[in-house]
Amino acid sequence: MTLNTSYRQIFSLSFPLMLGSAVQNIIALTDSVFLYHLSEVDFAAIGFVGVFYLIIAAIGFGFSKGGQIIIARRYGEDNLISIGPSFYAMVYFEIILAVIMFLAMKFLAPIAFGIFVNSPEILEKSINYLDYRAYGVFFSYMGVAIVALYTGVVRTSFIIVDTIILLVANIFLNYILIFGHFGIESMGIAGAGLASTLSEIIAFICFIIYILFDKEARKYHLFRLPKFDWPLIKNMVSISSPMVMQGVLGMSSWFVFFSLVENMGERELAITNLARIVYLICSIPIWGFSTGINSHVSGFIGNQKRNAVMPIIFKTSKVSLGLTLLISLPILIFPKFFLYPLLGSEDMSLITDAQNVFYVLIVILIIFSVAAIYFNGLTGTGATLYGLKLQSIGLVVYLGLIYFVIHHSNLSIEWAWASEIVYWLLIIAMSIYYLRTGKWQTLKV
Repeated sequence: MTLNTSYRQIFSLSFPLMLGSAVQNIIALTDSVFLYHLSEVDFAAIGFVGVFYLIIAAIGFGFSKGGQIIIARRYGEDNLISIGPSFYAMVYFEIILAVIMFLAMKFLAPIAFGIFVNSPEILEKSINYLDYRAYGVFFSYMGVAIVALYTGVVRTSFIIVDTIILLVANIFLNYILIFGHFGIESMGIAGAGLASTLSEIIAFICFIIYILFDKEARKYHLFRLPKFDWPLIKNMVSISSPMVMQGVLGMSSWFVFFSLVENMGERELAITNLARIVYLICSIPIWGFSTGINSHVSGFIGNQKRNAVMPIIFKTSKVSLGLTLLISLPILIFPKFFLYPLLGSEDMSLITDAQNVFYVLIVILIIFSVAAIYFNGLTGTGATLYGLKLQSIGLVVYLGLIYFVIHHSNLSIEWAWASEIVYWLLIIAMSIYYLRTGKWQTLKV
Protein backbone atom coordinates (compact mmCIF):
# COMPACT_ATOMS: atom_id res chain seq x y z
CA MET A 1 0.00 0.00 0.00
CA THR A 2 1.34 3.45 -0.97
CA LEU A 3 1.30 5.88 1.93
CA ASN A 4 -0.69 9.10 1.44
CA THR A 5 -2.54 11.68 3.51
CA SER A 6 -6.04 10.87 2.28
CA TYR A 7 -8.94 10.42 4.68
CA ARG A 8 -9.62 7.08 3.02
CA GLN A 9 -6.23 5.72 4.07
CA ILE A 10 -6.58 7.18 7.56
CA PHE A 11 -9.80 5.17 7.97
CA SER A 12 -8.54 2.02 6.24
CA LEU A 13 -5.52 1.84 8.54
CA SER A 14 -7.12 3.03 11.76
CA PHE A 15 -10.55 1.37 11.73
CA PRO A 16 -9.29 -2.19 12.40
CA LEU A 17 -6.96 -0.77 15.04
CA MET A 18 -9.88 0.71 16.94
CA LEU A 19 -10.54 -2.81 18.15
CA GLY A 20 -7.08 -4.34 17.80
CA SER A 21 -5.34 -1.65 19.85
CA ALA A 22 -8.00 -1.80 22.53
CA VAL A 23 -8.00 -5.56 23.02
CA GLN A 24 -7.19 -5.43 26.74
CA ASN A 25 -9.74 -2.68 27.26
CA ILE A 26 -12.36 -4.77 25.46
CA ILE A 27 -11.55 -7.76 27.67
CA ALA A 28 -11.78 -5.59 30.77
CA LEU A 29 -15.10 -4.25 29.51
CA THR A 30 -16.69 -7.67 28.98
CA ASP A 31 -15.38 -8.95 32.32
CA SER A 32 -16.84 -5.92 34.07
CA VAL A 33 -20.24 -6.21 32.39
CA PHE A 34 -20.65 -9.85 33.41
CA LEU A 35 -19.43 -9.24 36.96
CA TYR A 36 -21.84 -6.31 37.28
CA HIS A 37 -24.62 -8.91 37.11
CA LEU A 38 -22.91 -11.06 39.75
CA SER A 39 -22.56 -8.50 42.57
CA GLU A 40 -21.53 -4.90 43.18
CA VAL A 41 -18.49 -6.08 45.17
CA ASP A 42 -17.28 -8.22 42.25
CA PHE A 43 -17.90 -5.27 39.94
CA ALA A 44 -15.85 -3.00 42.20
CA ALA A 45 -13.07 -5.60 42.49
CA ILE A 46 -12.69 -6.06 38.72
CA GLY A 47 -12.35 -2.30 38.40
CA PHE A 48 -9.35 -2.39 40.72
CA VAL A 49 -7.59 -5.56 39.52
CA GLY A 50 -8.53 -4.87 35.90
CA VAL A 51 -6.58 -1.63 35.96
CA PHE A 52 -3.62 -3.47 37.49
CA TYR A 53 -3.60 -5.99 34.64
CA LEU A 54 -3.81 -3.13 32.14
CA ILE A 55 -0.50 -1.90 33.57
CA ILE A 56 1.01 -5.31 32.79
CA ALA A 57 -0.50 -5.22 29.29
CA ALA A 58 0.79 -1.68 28.75
CA ILE A 59 4.38 -2.88 29.21
CA GLY A 60 4.12 -5.36 26.34
CA PHE A 61 2.11 -2.93 24.23
CA GLY A 62 4.66 -0.15 24.74
CA PHE A 63 7.50 -2.34 23.52
CA SER A 64 5.45 -3.46 20.51
CA LYS A 65 4.91 0.17 19.52
CA GLY A 66 8.68 0.59 19.34
CA GLY A 67 8.82 -2.44 17.05
CA GLN A 68 5.94 -1.01 15.03
CA ILE A 69 7.82 2.27 14.48
CA ILE A 70 10.92 0.41 13.25
CA ILE A 71 8.91 -1.91 10.97
CA ALA A 72 6.97 1.06 9.55
CA ARG A 73 10.24 2.89 8.91
CA ARG A 74 11.69 -0.11 7.05
CA TYR A 75 8.44 -0.47 5.11
CA GLY A 76 8.59 3.19 4.14
CA GLU A 77 12.18 2.66 2.97
CA ASP A 78 11.00 -0.38 0.92
CA ASN A 79 13.49 -2.48 2.92
CA LEU A 80 11.17 -5.49 3.23
CA ILE A 81 13.94 -7.99 3.95
CA SER A 82 14.60 -6.26 7.29
CA ILE A 83 10.99 -6.55 8.50
CA GLY A 84 11.26 -10.22 9.53
CA PRO A 85 14.38 -9.78 11.71
CA SER A 86 12.81 -6.66 13.28
CA PHE A 87 9.64 -8.60 14.05
CA TYR A 88 11.51 -11.50 15.67
CA ALA A 89 13.67 -9.14 17.70
CA MET A 90 10.44 -7.76 19.10
CA VAL A 91 9.05 -11.27 19.72
CA TYR A 92 12.19 -12.46 21.56
CA PHE A 93 12.08 -9.53 23.92
CA GLU A 94 8.31 -9.82 24.43
CA ILE A 95 8.82 -13.44 25.57
CA ILE A 96 11.43 -12.35 28.12
CA LEU A 97 9.10 -9.62 29.37
CA ALA A 98 6.19 -12.07 29.61
CA VAL A 99 8.16 -14.42 31.86
CA ILE A 100 9.12 -11.55 34.16
CA MET A 101 5.56 -10.20 34.33
CA PHE A 102 4.10 -13.65 34.98
CA LEU A 103 6.38 -14.20 37.95
CA ALA A 104 5.61 -10.72 39.25
CA MET A 105 1.85 -11.32 39.10
CA LYS A 106 2.16 -14.69 40.81
CA PHE A 107 4.44 -13.70 43.67
CA LEU A 108 4.59 -9.92 44.06
CA ALA A 109 1.11 -8.70 43.13
CA PRO A 110 -0.69 -10.23 46.18
CA ILE A 111 1.75 -8.42 48.47
CA ALA A 112 1.26 -5.12 46.63
CA PHE A 113 -2.54 -5.46 46.73
CA GLY A 114 -2.40 -5.88 50.51
CA ILE A 115 -0.77 -2.46 50.76
CA PHE A 116 -3.28 -0.58 48.59
CA VAL A 117 -6.60 -2.30 49.34
CA ASN A 118 -8.56 -1.77 52.56
CA SER A 119 -11.46 -4.17 51.90
CA PRO A 120 -10.56 -7.85 52.65
CA GLU A 121 -13.29 -9.02 50.26
CA ILE A 122 -12.03 -6.94 47.33
CA LEU A 123 -8.48 -8.08 48.08
CA GLU A 124 -9.48 -11.76 47.99
CA LYS A 125 -11.48 -11.39 44.78
CA SER A 126 -8.66 -9.46 43.08
CA ILE A 127 -6.16 -12.23 43.84
CA ASN A 128 -8.61 -14.92 42.67
CA TYR A 129 -8.97 -13.13 39.33
CA LEU A 130 -5.23 -12.70 38.85
CA ASP A 131 -4.46 -16.36 39.64
CA TYR A 132 -5.94 -17.32 36.26
CA ARG A 133 -5.40 -14.05 34.38
CA ALA A 134 -1.61 -14.14 34.83
CA TYR A 135 -1.24 -16.95 32.27
CA GLY A 136 -2.69 -14.75 29.55
CA VAL A 137 0.32 -12.43 29.54
CA PHE A 138 2.28 -14.75 27.21
CA PHE A 139 -0.42 -14.70 24.54
CA SER A 140 -1.18 -11.02 25.09
CA TYR A 141 2.44 -10.03 24.45
CA MET A 142 2.72 -12.27 21.37
CA GLY A 143 -0.56 -10.86 20.11
CA VAL A 144 0.51 -7.22 20.31
CA ALA A 145 3.75 -8.13 18.49
CA ILE A 146 1.74 -9.51 15.57
CA VAL A 147 -0.56 -6.48 15.60
CA ALA A 148 2.53 -4.24 15.50
CA LEU A 149 3.86 -6.16 12.50
CA TYR A 150 0.72 -5.81 10.40
CA THR A 151 0.19 -2.21 11.49
CA GLY A 152 3.75 -1.36 10.51
CA VAL A 153 3.25 -2.73 6.98
CA VAL A 154 -0.17 -1.03 6.73
CA ARG A 155 -2.15 -4.28 6.41
CA THR A 156 -4.63 -4.25 9.26
CA SER A 157 -7.72 -5.97 7.85
CA PHE A 158 -7.37 -9.28 9.74
CA ILE A 159 -6.80 -7.47 13.04
CA ILE A 160 -10.50 -6.67 13.27
CA VAL A 161 -11.45 -10.27 12.45
CA ASP A 162 -9.14 -11.63 15.13
CA THR A 163 -10.43 -9.11 17.68
CA ILE A 164 -14.03 -10.13 16.99
CA ILE A 165 -13.05 -13.78 17.49
CA LEU A 166 -11.46 -12.86 20.83
CA LEU A 167 -14.50 -10.84 21.89
CA VAL A 168 -17.02 -13.57 21.01
CA ALA A 169 -14.90 -16.19 22.78
CA ASN A 170 -14.58 -14.01 25.88
CA ILE A 171 -18.32 -13.35 26.08
CA PHE A 172 -19.16 -17.03 25.67
CA LEU A 173 -16.55 -18.22 28.19
CA ASN A 174 -17.50 -15.52 30.71
CA TYR A 175 -21.11 -16.66 30.53
CA ILE A 176 -20.12 -20.27 31.18
CA LEU A 177 -17.38 -19.83 33.79
CA ILE A 178 -18.63 -16.89 35.88
CA PHE A 179 -22.18 -18.15 36.41
CA GLY A 180 -21.68 -21.87 35.79
CA HIS A 181 -23.45 -23.37 32.77
CA PHE A 182 -23.31 -26.57 30.72
CA GLY A 183 -22.38 -28.61 33.77
CA ILE A 184 -19.46 -26.35 34.80
CA GLU A 185 -19.42 -25.06 38.37
CA SER A 186 -19.71 -21.31 38.90
CA MET A 187 -16.27 -19.73 39.39
CA GLY A 188 -17.28 -16.10 39.95
CA ILE A 189 -14.58 -13.52 39.36
CA ALA A 190 -11.96 -16.28 38.98
CA GLY A 191 -13.97 -17.51 35.99
CA ALA A 192 -13.61 -14.07 34.39
CA GLY A 193 -9.84 -14.36 34.70
CA LEU A 194 -9.82 -17.83 33.14
CA ALA A 195 -12.23 -16.80 30.36
CA SER A 196 -10.04 -13.85 29.39
CA THR A 197 -6.91 -15.99 29.25
CA LEU A 198 -8.56 -18.72 27.17
CA SER A 199 -9.99 -16.17 24.72
CA GLU A 200 -6.49 -14.70 24.20
CA ILE A 201 -5.14 -18.18 23.46
CA ILE A 202 -7.88 -18.73 20.86
CA ALA A 203 -7.22 -15.36 19.20
CA PHE A 204 -3.47 -16.02 19.13
CA ILE A 205 -3.95 -19.40 17.42
CA CYS A 206 -6.17 -17.77 14.79
CA PHE A 207 -3.50 -15.15 14.07
CA ILE A 208 -0.81 -17.83 13.66
CA ILE A 209 -3.04 -19.69 11.17
CA TYR A 210 -3.55 -16.44 9.25
CA ILE A 211 0.20 -15.81 9.03
CA LEU A 212 0.83 -19.33 7.74
CA PHE A 213 -1.57 -18.75 4.85
CA ASP A 214 -0.54 -15.12 4.22
CA LYS A 215 1.19 -14.98 0.83
CA GLU A 216 2.71 -11.58 1.64
CA ALA A 217 4.46 -12.96 4.74
CA ARG A 218 7.29 -14.42 2.66
CA LYS A 219 8.23 -10.96 1.45
CA TYR A 220 8.93 -10.00 5.05
CA HIS A 221 11.01 -13.16 5.69
CA LEU A 222 8.67 -14.27 8.49
CA PHE A 223 9.36 -17.96 7.92
CA ARG A 224 13.07 -17.62 8.58
CA LEU A 225 13.73 -17.74 12.31
CA PRO A 226 16.80 -15.54 12.88
CA LYS A 227 19.28 -15.73 15.72
CA PHE A 228 19.24 -13.25 18.56
CA ASP A 229 20.32 -9.95 17.00
CA TRP A 230 21.44 -8.09 20.11
CA PRO A 231 22.27 -4.79 18.34
CA LEU A 232 18.80 -4.77 16.76
CA ILE A 233 17.12 -5.69 20.05
CA LYS A 234 19.14 -3.01 21.84
CA ASN A 235 18.04 -0.40 19.28
CA MET A 236 14.44 -1.50 19.64
CA VAL A 237 14.66 -1.36 23.44
CA SER A 238 16.14 2.15 23.30
CA ILE A 239 13.20 3.33 21.18
CA SER A 240 10.59 1.34 23.09
CA SER A 241 11.70 1.90 26.69
CA PRO A 242 10.32 5.44 26.93
CA MET A 243 7.00 4.22 25.49
CA VAL A 244 6.95 1.29 27.90
CA MET A 245 7.43 3.77 30.72
CA GLN A 246 4.72 5.98 29.22
CA GLY A 247 2.29 3.06 29.27
CA VAL A 248 3.27 2.02 32.78
CA LEU A 249 3.03 5.55 34.12
CA GLY A 250 -0.29 6.12 32.40
CA MET A 251 -1.90 2.93 33.69
CA SER A 252 -0.23 3.26 37.09
CA SER A 253 -1.90 6.63 37.49
CA TRP A 254 -5.23 4.85 36.94
CA PHE A 255 -4.22 2.24 39.51
CA VAL A 256 -3.38 4.96 42.05
CA PHE A 257 -6.64 6.72 41.19
CA PHE A 258 -8.67 3.55 41.83
CA SER A 259 -6.72 2.89 45.04
CA LEU A 260 -7.52 6.37 46.34
CA VAL A 261 -11.18 6.04 45.34
CA GLU A 262 -11.35 2.59 47.02
CA ASN A 263 -10.52 4.34 50.28
CA MET A 264 -13.68 6.43 49.83
CA GLY A 265 -15.86 3.31 49.83
CA GLU A 266 -17.10 0.43 47.69
CA ARG A 267 -19.93 2.54 46.22
CA GLU A 268 -17.55 5.23 44.98
CA LEU A 269 -15.29 2.54 43.53
CA ALA A 270 -18.25 0.99 41.71
CA ILE A 271 -19.24 4.40 40.28
CA THR A 272 -15.69 4.98 39.10
CA ASN A 273 -15.52 1.54 37.49
CA LEU A 274 -18.79 2.20 35.65
CA ALA A 275 -17.37 5.51 34.42
CA ARG A 276 -14.22 3.68 33.32
CA ILE A 277 -16.29 1.19 31.29
CA VAL A 278 -18.06 4.03 29.49
CA TYR A 279 -14.72 5.80 29.01
CA LEU A 280 -13.25 2.66 27.40
CA ILE A 281 -16.19 2.36 25.00
CA CYS A 282 -16.06 5.99 23.96
CA SER A 283 -12.28 6.08 23.54
CA ILE A 284 -12.03 3.05 21.21
CA PRO A 285 -11.77 5.31 18.10
CA ILE A 286 -9.01 7.32 19.77
CA TRP A 287 -6.87 4.22 20.38
CA GLY A 288 -7.24 3.16 16.77
CA PHE A 289 -6.30 6.53 15.29
CA SER A 290 -3.46 6.92 17.81
CA THR A 291 -1.88 3.62 16.81
CA GLY A 292 -2.43 4.32 13.13
CA ILE A 293 -0.71 7.72 13.29
CA ASN A 294 2.44 6.01 14.65
CA SER A 295 2.77 4.00 11.44
CA HIS A 296 1.77 6.86 9.17
CA VAL A 297 4.32 9.27 10.61
CA SER A 298 7.17 6.76 10.74
CA GLY A 299 6.36 5.50 7.24
CA PHE A 300 6.34 8.99 5.75
CA ILE A 301 9.69 9.79 7.33
CA GLY A 302 11.16 6.53 5.99
CA ASN A 303 9.78 7.47 2.56
CA GLN A 304 11.44 10.90 2.77
CA LYS A 305 8.07 12.67 2.96
CA ARG A 306 8.61 14.69 6.14
CA ASN A 307 6.44 17.51 4.81
CA ALA A 308 3.44 15.17 5.02
CA VAL A 309 3.83 14.56 8.79
CA MET A 310 2.01 17.62 10.12
CA PRO A 311 -0.88 17.40 7.59
CA ILE A 312 -1.55 13.73 8.39
CA ILE A 313 -1.52 14.44 12.15
CA PHE A 314 -3.93 17.36 11.71
CA LYS A 315 -6.29 15.38 9.46
CA THR A 316 -6.26 12.37 11.78
CA SER A 317 -7.01 14.56 14.82
CA LYS A 318 -10.08 16.00 13.08
CA VAL A 319 -11.40 12.54 12.21
CA SER A 320 -10.65 11.29 15.73
CA LEU A 321 -12.55 14.18 17.31
CA GLY A 322 -15.55 13.84 15.01
CA LEU A 323 -15.98 10.07 15.38
CA THR A 324 -15.39 10.18 19.14
CA LEU A 325 -18.11 12.80 19.62
CA LEU A 326 -20.48 10.89 17.33
CA ILE A 327 -20.13 7.80 19.53
CA SER A 328 -19.76 9.35 22.98
CA LEU A 329 -22.30 12.19 23.13
CA PRO A 330 -25.43 9.98 22.92
CA ILE A 331 -24.02 7.52 25.46
CA LEU A 332 -22.92 10.16 27.96
CA ILE A 333 -26.03 12.34 27.71
CA PHE A 334 -28.51 9.43 27.77
CA PRO A 335 -26.62 6.72 29.70
CA LYS A 336 -29.69 4.89 31.01
CA PHE A 337 -30.98 4.27 27.49
CA PHE A 338 -27.67 3.09 26.04
CA LEU A 339 -26.27 1.21 29.05
CA TYR A 340 -29.41 -0.73 29.92
CA PRO A 341 -28.80 -3.37 27.18
CA LEU A 342 -25.36 -3.99 28.71
CA LEU A 343 -26.16 -3.74 32.39
CA GLY A 344 -29.86 -4.59 32.31
CA SER A 345 -30.38 -3.96 36.03
CA GLU A 346 -33.69 -2.76 37.42
CA ASP A 347 -31.70 -0.72 39.94
CA MET A 348 -30.33 2.12 37.81
CA SER A 349 -29.11 4.11 40.81
CA LEU A 350 -25.46 3.44 39.96
CA ILE A 351 -25.92 5.07 36.56
CA THR A 352 -27.80 7.96 38.14
CA ASP A 353 -25.03 8.54 40.68
CA ALA A 354 -22.44 8.51 37.88
CA GLN A 355 -24.26 11.05 35.66
CA ASN A 356 -22.13 14.04 36.72
CA VAL A 357 -18.97 12.05 36.00
CA PHE A 358 -20.35 11.33 32.51
CA TYR A 359 -20.66 15.07 31.87
CA VAL A 360 -17.02 15.50 32.85
CA LEU A 361 -16.12 12.67 30.44
CA ILE A 362 -17.52 14.70 27.54
CA VAL A 363 -14.93 17.42 28.12
CA ILE A 364 -12.16 14.87 28.70
CA LEU A 365 -12.91 13.02 25.45
CA ILE A 366 -12.98 16.21 23.37
CA ILE A 367 -9.44 17.11 24.45
CA PHE A 368 -8.18 13.50 24.61
CA SER A 369 -9.31 12.72 21.04
CA VAL A 370 -7.02 15.45 19.65
CA ALA A 371 -4.19 15.34 22.20
CA ALA A 372 -3.65 11.59 21.80
CA ILE A 373 -3.14 11.99 18.03
CA TYR A 374 -0.55 14.74 18.39
CA PHE A 375 1.21 12.86 21.18
CA ASN A 376 1.37 9.59 19.22
CA GLY A 377 2.38 11.47 16.10
CA LEU A 378 5.27 12.81 18.13
CA THR A 379 6.34 9.32 19.24
CA GLY A 380 6.02 8.13 15.63
CA THR A 381 8.87 10.47 14.73
CA GLY A 382 11.10 8.53 17.14
CA ALA A 383 11.09 11.24 19.83
CA THR A 384 10.02 8.71 22.47
CA LEU A 385 12.26 10.06 25.23
CA TYR A 386 10.76 13.52 24.88
CA GLY A 387 7.32 11.89 24.97
CA LEU A 388 8.22 10.22 28.27
CA LYS A 389 9.37 13.52 29.77
CA LEU A 390 6.20 15.21 28.54
CA GLN A 391 3.93 12.54 30.01
CA SER A 392 5.81 12.49 33.32
CA ILE A 393 5.20 16.21 33.80
CA GLY A 394 1.52 15.78 33.01
CA LEU A 395 1.10 12.85 35.41
CA VAL A 396 2.75 14.65 38.31
CA VAL A 397 0.20 17.45 37.93
CA TYR A 398 -2.64 14.97 37.38
CA LEU A 399 -1.94 12.82 40.46
CA GLY A 400 -1.32 15.89 42.60
CA LEU A 401 -4.76 17.23 41.72
CA ILE A 402 -6.44 13.88 42.40
CA TYR A 403 -4.74 13.53 45.78
CA PHE A 404 -5.80 17.04 46.75
CA VAL A 405 -9.43 16.48 45.73
CA ILE A 406 -9.78 13.14 47.56
CA HIS A 407 -7.76 13.84 50.72
CA HIS A 408 -7.75 17.60 51.24
CA SER A 409 -11.09 18.84 49.98
CA ASN A 410 -14.77 18.12 50.29
CA LEU A 411 -15.22 17.98 46.53
CA SER A 412 -17.12 15.08 44.94
CA ILE A 413 -15.77 12.27 42.75
CA GLU A 414 -16.42 14.14 39.49
CA TRP A 415 -13.82 16.73 40.50
CA ALA A 416 -11.23 13.97 40.80
CA TRP A 417 -12.13 12.89 37.27
CA ALA A 418 -11.83 16.49 36.09
CA SER A 419 -8.10 16.35 36.87
CA GLU A 420 -7.68 14.47 33.59
CA ILE A 421 -8.80 17.57 31.69
CA VAL A 422 -5.74 19.41 32.95
CA TYR A 423 -3.54 16.41 32.06
CA TRP A 424 -4.63 16.29 28.41
CA LEU A 425 -4.38 20.07 28.02
CA LEU A 426 -0.74 19.86 29.08
CA ILE A 427 -0.11 16.93 26.71
CA ILE A 428 -1.53 18.64 23.65
CA ALA A 429 0.20 21.95 24.35
CA MET A 430 3.65 20.37 24.78
CA SER A 431 3.19 17.98 21.83
CA ILE A 432 2.28 20.76 19.40
CA TYR A 433 5.18 22.85 20.66
CA TYR A 434 7.71 20.08 20.01
CA LEU A 435 6.35 19.16 16.58
CA ARG A 436 6.52 22.80 15.46
CA THR A 437 10.16 23.12 16.52
CA GLY A 438 11.13 20.60 13.80
CA LYS A 439 13.70 18.90 16.03
CA TRP A 440 12.20 15.50 15.16
CA GLN A 441 13.38 15.79 11.55
CA THR A 442 16.98 14.95 12.49
CA LEU A 443 16.17 11.84 14.56
CA LYS A 444 17.33 8.43 13.33
CA VAL A 445 15.48 5.12 13.89
